Parts: sequence; structure tokens; C-alpha cells
Amino acid sequence: MCRILLCSIGLIAAWLPSATPAAEPITESFVDGMSDQWRWVRENKAGWKSTQDGLQVLIEPGNMWGKDNDAKNVLLHPIPDTWKEAVDVRVQITQAPKKRWEQANLVWYYSDSTMVKLGLELENGTTNIVMGHETNDRARTIAIIPYPAETVQLRFVVNGSQLLGQYRQPGSDWKPVGKTTLPSQTSTPAPHVSLQFYMGEADSNRWATVSNFQMSPLSEQGTPPAHN
Repeated sequence: MCRILLCSIGLIAAWLPSATPAAEPITESFVDGMSDQWRWVRENKAGWKSTQDGLQVLIEPGNMWGKDNDAKNVLLHPIPDTWKEAVDVRVQITQAPKKRWEQANLVWYYSDSTMVKLGLELENGTTNIVMGHETNDRARTIAIIPYPAETVQLRFVVNGSQLLGQYRQPGSDWKPVGKTTLPSQTSTPAPHVSLQFYMGEADSNRWATVSNFQMSPLSEQGTPPAHN
């Protein structure tokens, strides 16, 4: 009887699916290079370089906010299919904008016309954290928060149709910027994570530095950790 029972347990164990290991975060330091998962849109090879500090991108003229959609060196990274509705994305950006609307952004990107941006931008003579949502080239600002430093860590937490934007100075706690509702994935192309740099001045020689990129699935609770 015991042998029959053990044999039955063994058959059941063989039939049941094995536990799925936790998904590993996708990380990118950008120090001295980047993975081949990234691709450029309207690449200007003279406008980006890999350094010991991270990826540096020239802030060139051009725009992604509204109908122009002509910014150079838009950088895209795919999102794993199983993470697209429950994902945590983070990056560090250093920038010192000098011209109104000059900016560097972390972007939840569907197309050049539909996206959510979060980044550093100069407005009214002040550097700010700016979050905005654009749908079919119709843009709206979600939040503008004065920010006193040149280096910021930016974060998107996507849970279902909701996207939460956060920011912090390195080493401090995350602070909320705003929330927005994402479009239905049946009505848009697959989303990508994007890094965008635009509204600069010709020959300004002002560069943004990007480092410490991380993308990982949310926990089952869909609640982002507070301090890491």
C-alpha cells in the first residue's frame, strides 16, 4: 500500500508544473557601453557617447511634445510581455538645462505621438520635474515640481492601466509626481521604455548623462517598495 501511495505521489509531482523562478531584473549601468536590447530612433551618432559615467546624449534641437516628433537619438528598450501591466522602471539622469523646455526624460512610449514622459526640464528659469501624457499628439501636463539639483532618479510603476511617476535625489526616499491612466493595449502598439533628450540649442554642447537603469516585475501585490 505504501509503495502504491509513493508511486502515486511521484506521478502527481511529475505531472504538476515546476515552480517558476523569480524573474531577474533587467539592469544597465551604461558605463562604457550598453546592451543590444536598446535601439535608436533618428540616430545621430555624433550626438551620443559611452563614458565611465554612463551614456551621454547631446541635447539637440527637436521635439517630441506635440506634432513635431523630430527629436534625434530617441532610445527604446522592449518590455517583456509578462511585465507590461505590472512593472517597475528606474533610471538616473544628470542634466543642467539652460534653455526653456530643454529636457531629458524617462518615457513610457507607444509611438512618437502617444507616450507618458517624466524628466528634468527648464521652465520659467527653473529646473523642474515635469510629468506629461500625450495621446495622438495631444499633450497635457500632469505635474511640474521645482527641483534644485542636476541629478535625479526617476521611476515609473505600472499596475494594470495605472502609471505612477516618482522621483528622488540619490539616497533619499521616493516622492510622487503624479498618476495617469494608460490607453488600452488593444488600441496601441506594444509599449517600450524610452529615453528622450530634446529642445536644446544648436551647438550648445550640453549633454545629459544616463546611468543605473533597472526594469523589474512588480510583486504580486503590485505595491512598490518605499525605500529601495
